[in-house]
Amino acid sequence: MTHPPSPYLVPGFYDRALAEGRHRDIVGGRWEETGRLQLSLLTAHGMQPRHRLLDIGAGSLRLGCKAVPYLDPGHYHATDASRALMLRGRAVELPDPDRLPEAHLIEDAAFAFPGLPPHVDYLIAFGLFTHLPPGDTALALERIAQRWPGPRVFLFTVFLAPEGQESASLRQPDGVVTHPDRPPWHLTEASLSAMATAAGLTLTRQPDRLPRGQVLFLA
Repeated sequence: MTHPPSPYLVPGFYDRALAEGRHRDIVGGRWEETGRLQLSLLTAHGMQPRHRLLDIGAGSLRLGCKAVPYLDPGHYHATDASRALMLRGRAVELPDPDRLPEAHLIEDAAFAFPGLPPHVDYLIAFGLFTHLPPGDTALALERIAQRWPGPRVFLFTVFLAPEGQESASLRQPDGVVTHPDRPPWHLTEASLSAMATAAGLTLTRQPDRLPRGQVLFLA
């Protein structure tokens, strides 16, 4: 049986989910907990209201509904494979949608980053690379490094596999089972470091305990 590289790439996935009112469910659940956690990670790394934030793989704005009220108006930018999903989040989850211009929500499944500012201070990709094959993760790291060489703070999460065990499915500390060949994907820290080095990035593993056993990196 052939599995899609991401469940979000199944034809009609977003249309069905939005029609059923599941814009929260399809971004991984734990809506309030995870949104608060993402904002706390960013502020712990120094983000202030004056900074500009890019939320990569923003979904229905689980982070955005927390970050937009915190940041100065217009300082939140987001990308996702589905603009319709982000617009649904803007319409129903933001306490004041006018603080977020619709033009700041960019549909982008290929990490081309069209229409985004030349400088952002913070970038986050939370629970995104866990749904993408390693080749797409490597491409994203490369294009982020090229587009925003710095200074900036980039936080992202992955599932890790111990060296020598990456070819098998594994149960992560929080119970989720990850795989080498289908989502949710895992990879070794060495292979991730090699991707980052090829992109010109230096990674620092963070000690935070995250939902489902994800591991946080600072690039």
